[in-house]
Order: sequence, then structure tokens, then C-alpha cells
Amino acid sequence: MMMKKILVILCLLGCISGFQMVQAQDKTLSLDQTIALACDSSLSAFSARNTFLSSYWAFRSYRAARLPSLSLSMTPLRYNRAFTSRYDYQTNQDIYRQQQQLYSYGNLAVAQNFDLTGGTFYLDSELGYLKNFGANNYQEFSSVPVRLGYSQDLLGYNSFKWEKRIEPLKYERAKKKLLYNLEEISETVAGFFFSLAMAQVQYDLAKAGLTSSDTLYRIGVERQKIASISQADLLTLKLDRVNAGNTLRNAEMGLKKAMFSLVTYLNMDKKASVRLELPDRPGKMEITAEDALLQVRRNNPDFLTNRQSLLEAEKSVERTTRSSKMDASLNLSIGFNQAASSLKNSYLNPLEQDVVALSVNIPLIDWGVRKGQVNMARNDLNVTKLAVQQDELSLEEEILITVNDFSVQQDLINSAEEARSLADLAYEATKERYLIGKADISSLTLALNRQESARRNYISALQNYWLSYFKIRKLTLYDFERNLPLSADFENRYGIH
Repeated sequence: MMMKKILVILCLLGCISGFQMVQAQDKTLSLDQTIALACDSSLSAFSARNTFLSSYWAFRSYRAARLPSLSLSMTPLRYNRAFTSRYDYQTNQDIYRQQQQLYSYGNLAVAQNFDLTGGTFYLDSELGYLKNFGANNYQEFSSVPVRLGYSQDLLGYNSFKWEKRIEPLKYERAKKKLLYNLEEISETVAGFFFSLAMAQVQYDLAKAGLTSSDTLYRIGVERQKIASISQADLLTLKLDRVNAGNTLRNAEMGLKKAMFSLVTYLNMDKKASVRLELPDRPGKMEITAEDALLQVRRNNPDFLTNRQSLLEAEKSVERTTRSSKMDASLNLSIGFNQAASSLKNSYLNPLEQDVVALSVNIPLIDWGVRKGQVNMARNDLNVTKLAVQQDELSLEEEILITVNDFSVQQDLINSAEEARSLADLAYEATKERYLIGKADISSLTLALNRQESARRNYISALQNYWLSYFKIRKLTLYDFERNLPLSADFENRYGIH
């Protein structure tokens, strides 16, 4: 009877090999589902998308500025009643007279910027109205039915040219930065995912360990009754049970913390409970250092940021260099104008209006201010070049290290999976030998500890593999599984037109 009872209790040890925690759960998530949820609903994803939209509308504004613009400038009403100084030729002196005046003005203009020269073509029409009250009561309309003109800085730098070089680059960088941020979110949430997976395994192991310790203690109590084990061994089994209970409580707290971190990052209900499905062991993926470096140089937003910084510095050098010399601007226009006491007559028989205006500003003495500004801009350009070189070298070094780590992690996963299989087989064999009395409790405990360690190591190897892979994707913005850049079909995927 006693032996039968012991065998029934020993059969409960078969549950230890599963290490599965049965509990109520709200949601089951795989790694891919977790990443998709993070990239869609996390606060970091909202921030990344809104940051991109800000750059998108800035680029739309730049493109709109390259198109013809229509503007209406108006002074609908200006009334003035005041004493004003007037010269009286009869008395040869200035006297103050009261003046009442009503004035209105409007200008309708179409303008087109010309990127090649940096000038602006314009076509406009004007109408003005002036009425005086009092002793000198009269009204007059002044019209410019049509006028065609062109304005141009002759010696200044061409801002349109620099915008054409910089603005598309800034928008391309914004697209790459969005993809980079989303890949960074994938990397971050993968860390939370595997932290929770490890916490769940730790909890499962602790729970199974408590069950095992309790079972072994009960077996020890029965064996001690028949003097099969000593009192010291029984106390050791009891101590193991107490320690297993403490381990379970600590594992439960770790599980709650890891669960809270993940659901908070996913912007889920803080009381939500999820159970994770570990990804399968990945297949062999060959990523060479040369391919990774090529994709980094093509796609990484930091390289575009560096190019933008260089262009901004070069623009500053040109602007300060040109402004340090003579400034000159040209304004040409040809059109018609007329003035009359009635609106109708102000448009009859207009006279030709030609304007040629050349403005020149020559700095004579500024005590070296402009020369200093030029030297500062050139030094800033040199500093930017050095910073760009250092940043690109650091980035290339980082990708080389990450690719090497990734290759090592693939081998470690194979080793970890083999170790887990061997540990499972060793534990099962030791358990069978223990059931027939050919192994002691120390051997069984050692086999169990090795199995637990192998399972933890396997999850750790999976985590390191996927984190390395996501880091490579983040740095290169390239999908090496499909051999496509992540920016492929960007506009359709994100609804950008």
C-alpha cells in the first residue's frame, strides 16, 4: 500500500517536464503580432508618424512654392484726418492745414520663381483710389491694367538653387527616418517580448519546481517513516520546498513587471494579460559585411543627415561669401498705367510704363565683420566634414560588429537548441532511473536544474538572435529575407501622394 502510494506520487513528476502554466489569459501574441501591434498602436509609433507628417507637409510646401502663385494685396480703406505741413509759395513759409483723405488700393499678382537664376517673374494689375475732402475737394483713380516684370539679385546667392538641392533630400531623410524609427520600435518591443517570455518561463519553472519540491518532500516523509532516508535528508528536502516557494513568489513579481512593461509599451489596457508564443528557430540567413555596408550607405538616414549638414554648411559659405562683397539687385517691368477722375477713364488710353531699377550696396568699411563671417562659415564647413567622416566611420563599425554578432548568434541558437534537447533527454532518463531506484534525489535535482538552465539559455539565444537581426534591419533599412529595401512602395504603403 505504501509502495503504491509512493509510485502514484512519483508519477506526478512527469508534469515537471512540460513547465506549462495554466492560467486565464486575455490574448496570445506571437513575435510578429507583437511587433505589428507596437508599430501600429504604441505611443512611439504615433510620435514617429506625426514627425514624418510634419516633414511631409514641409516638402509639400516647398513643391507648392515652385508653382505659380496668385496673391491679392489690398488696402480696402484708409481714412486720414489730420493737420499736415504744407508750403505756401505766396508767403514763402510752411503752414499747417487740415486734411481729410480717403485712400484704397489693390494689387492682383501672379508670380513664378525661377530656380535657375533665383529670380522671380510676375504679372500683376493694380488699382488705386484717392479722394480729398475740404477746400481742395477732388478724387482720382490710378490703374495699372497689366504689368510684366522680373526681379533678380545679381550678386547674391541663389536660395532657390539650394532649396532644390536640400528640400528633396530632407524629405527623403524623413521617409528613411520613419522607417528607422519603426524598426527601432520593433527592436525595442522585441526586447520587451523576450523579457516577458523569459519571465513566463521563469514562472513556469518556479511553479514546476515548487510542485517537484513538494512532491519530493512528501516522498521523503514516507521514506523516513520506513527509515529509508535520514532526518538530515528530510530537512534538506523541506528546505528545498521553502526555497522553491520563495522562488515562485519572486518569479511572479518579475512576471507582473515584465507584463506591465509590454502592455504599457503596446498601449494596451494596463490590466491586460498576454501569453507569448515563442518564434520558431530561424533558418540560416547569410548576411555579408559587404552587403550590409552597401545598404547602410544607401538607406541609413544618418548618411542623408550628413549630406544635408554638408549642403547646409556649403550654403552658408556661399551666402556669407557673396554677401561680403557688393550687393546688387535688378528689377525690370513693362506695362501700362493711367490716372483719371473716374474709374472708367482710368482704363482708357493707358500710357506705357517702363521700369528699370538697379540697386547697389557696396560695403566700404566694416572693420572685418563680413570677413570674419566668411571665415566662420568656412571653419564650420570643415568641422562638419570631419564630424561627418567620424559619424560614418562609427556607423560602419557598428554594422560590421552587428553582422558578426548575428552570424555568431545563429550558431549559438543551434548549440542552445541541441543543449535543450540533450537536457530534456537526460532529465527523462534520470527520472526513469529514479523511479526504479537506480538514481538518488541529487541526480534528479541536478538533471532538472540543467534542463531549466538549457531552456533559459535557448530563450536567451533566441532573444539575442532576433535583437541582432532587428538591429541590422534598423541600420540598413533592408529586408534581407526578401532582398528588398524597406522603402520599396513607401508611398502606397503609408498612403502618401
